[in-house]
Amino acid sequence: MIDLKYLAENVEEVKKALAKKHYKGDIDALLKMDEERRSLIASTDELKAEQNSLAKQIPQAEDKAPLLEQSKKLKEQLQEAEPKLQDLEKQLNELLLEVPNPPLPSVPEGKGEEDNTPDRTVGEKPQFDFEPLDHVQLGEKHDIIEFQKAVEMSGTRFAYLKNEAAMLEFALIQFVAQKLRSKGFTPIVPPVLVREHAMEATGFFPADRNEIYSVNADEDDLYLVGTSEVPLTMLHANEILQADKFPMRYFAFSSCFRREAGSYGKDTQGIIRVHQFDKIEMFSYCHPSKSEEEHELLLSIEEEIMQELGFHYQVINICGGDLGAPAAKKYDIEVWIPSQNKFRELTSTSNCTDFQARRAKIRFQDVDGKKFAHTLNGTATAIGRTIVAIIENNQQADGSILIPEVLRPFMGNQEKIG
Repeated sequence: MIDLKYLAENVEEVKKALAKKHYKGDIDALLKMDEERRSLIASTDELKAEQNSLAKQIPQAEDKAPLLEQSKKLKEQLQEAEPKLQDLEKQLNELLLEVPNPPLPSVPEGKGEEDNTPDRTVGEKPQFDFEPLDHVQLGEKHDIIEFQKAVEMSGTRFAYLKNEAAMLEFALIQFVAQKLRSKGFTPIVPPVLVREHAMEATGFFPADRNEIYSVNADEDDLYLVGTSEVPLTMLHANEILQADKFPMRYFAFSSCFRREAGSYGKDTQGIIRVHQFDKIEMFSYCHPSKSEEEHELLLSIEEEIMQELGFHYQVINICGGDLGAPAAKKYDIEVWIPSQNKFRELTSTSNCTDFQARRAKIRFQDVDGKKFAHTLNGTATAIGRTIVAIIENNQQADGSILIPEVLRPFMGNQEKIG
């Protein structure tokens, strides 16, 4: 959530930044409403002060009637003003929830995904002297991914991982978990059902409400998370942290759920775009002065994992028009997918500055007072898509699939599939 005080003092600067995100809201109307709110707060405070003063005078007055009449009028005025204030604050809060996090100056201009351009490309494309298969064909050929039964059971965009594909998932979890543990990240297995306020605090509501599955909406007020970024943010909600503990780094393994609303016709086959997938997510709470540096660290860890898995990839500095509501800056890593003859997103990392912390009330005690922390997140591995990249890039002329060397110790030193 944007800081109203900062907004009022830096209106044009914030408007210019939000224009980079193509925000269409009325900032002037929001500020006017805030002025009305502050004016109403001041007037209600005055009425309460008068009421308290009269309360002290009445017991000592010889003629109480005038004072009692005045007190009654004050009470009526407060009964009229307080609901107005509550309604105004509710409207203001709803408007504020719609305002995205202003992007950092280093975010490039652009309207959408089509305007994203690579900062750098790493590695070489795999070369095949045969016609490579896609992961659907490879999955069926080696009996490692089952699509039809999943569709019969759950519908499109679901699959079973079997045999070596399941073992690849477990190997990826162990490989990445050990790496992050060695770098000082605290491991977490979080809840994946959360209440609405958790989605609002992290910035997924209202912006991405149509992407989120609700569970028993009339009874439980619970939602399935699309990323463990949500429960990791809420791990320290309503807390005052100590600056000397920063950076506080976590990683979480969880299943994630997305409706993929609006993606009809896109990647309906296979496991690139599915409704349920597993992921290891990195998360950091840090001092505001260190968040840009921390963001580069998370990106470097993602790149380290890409390189050890042997992928050809590119790093994208996401443009303003393609940034989600919470992110002030975001990098994507796109990996080469041979069957599609193009790069596809595999990981991302975002600096959300104080946007989530302000909503979730996560502060820290600094030398000069309490301030809002900065939060950052990054995908260490999106397991389904990583498996796609592994099996497509490592297929051999004889039909087998080489297992990346770093994963073999977690698969009984098995070298290949098939």
